[in-house]
Amino acid sequence: MKIRTGNGWDRHQLRPGKSLKLAGVEVEAGYCAVGHSDADAPLHALIDALLGAAGLGDIGMHFPPDEARWKNASSLDLLVQIVELLQQKRWQVVNVDLTIIFELAKLSSFRSEMEENIAQLIPGVESVNVKFKSAEGLGPVGKNEAVDALASVLIKNTKI
Repeated sequence: MKIRTGNGWDRHQLRPGKSLKLAGVEVEAGYCAVGHSDADAPLHALIDALLGAAGLGDIGMHFPPDEARWKNASSLDLLVQIVELLQQKRWQVVNVDLTIIFELAKLSSFRSEMEENIAQLIPGVESVNVKFKSAEGLGPVGKNEAVDALASVLIKNTKI
């Protein structure tokens, strides 16, 4: 069996607002994330991890931020397109491990919904794990200026 790993990282600036999207879930935190699409940092990190594992570039190559058609795009829809691309290339996602670094709100009550959002869009995935960290008041995340996300994935080739 041919297997590969990939990792992704994303950061979005925060500004005052009602809510932001994290792994497809609307989180009311008094801030919103700034971005061309819906600025869902966890899903953007996941997309980069999947593309990296398959050797297919990065999110900006597939969804350029200077193209109007991606303005306000749902990152859940972008994830579906990337999963379909991987399937065309005969890659199956085995597992997803996602870390969200966020200072403004406790997110543990959203874990199941986030994991389900991702699992429903990746046929055959064996495991989706979402975890949360604080920046302990340090850096842009700790100062409530940004949200960060890290993703790791394992994929296997289905040509065999």
